[in-house]
Amino acid sequence: MDRKKAKAVLEAVLFAMGESVEISRLAAVIEEDVKTTKEILGEMEKEYAKAERGILLARFDDSVQLCTKTDLYEYLIKIAKAPRKMTLTDTVLETLSIIAYKQPVTRAEIERVRGVSCDHAINKLLEYDLIMELGRLDAPGKPLLFGTTEQFLRSFGVGSLEELPELNPVQFEEFKQQAEAEVQLQLDV
Repeated sequence: MDRKKAKAVLEAVLFAMGESVEISRLAAVIEEDVKTTKEILGEMEKEYAKAERGILLARFDDSVQLCTKTDLYEYLIKIAKAPRKMTLTDTVLETLSIIAYKQPVTRAEIERVRGVSCDHAINKLLEYDLIMELGRLDAPGKPLLFGTTEQFLRSFGVGSLEELPELNPVQFEEFKQQAEAEVQLQLDV
């Protein structure tokens, strides 16, 4: 298949899927190796980056997705329903941070770091598709393991977990002590 046809096929597949697709699956569709497919996707990414284009090619770890350029969002909301706004409270954000940095992680591990129950926060994060169940830990009771989703990467503007800011160990210890102090205050009351 020539490159022009391969680009058209990739564009059609990505448009029709409406979500991210693994590069290896795209390579199989156009009957090319992964390296060549990445080169073609790179060319497409440059073409979409031009100012007169309304879409872009977003990369997430080993997958790609066609997305609307963010600077055109104001025009989209004129015709589309306004998307449901995510409200992330401090508690939900703290829980999400723990999951993002320690994944895969169990509910008990999250609660040990936070010092309080996290049922509500985990349910909200699952509802917003920012985390998902990754399976079960091979331990008594087989607790669920949680990790972040591609929606998490999209929402926070990062391409992979490696792009998350590095956590300062001293700051992490301070957060842990604050959480323990809050729990102690609640117990004293």
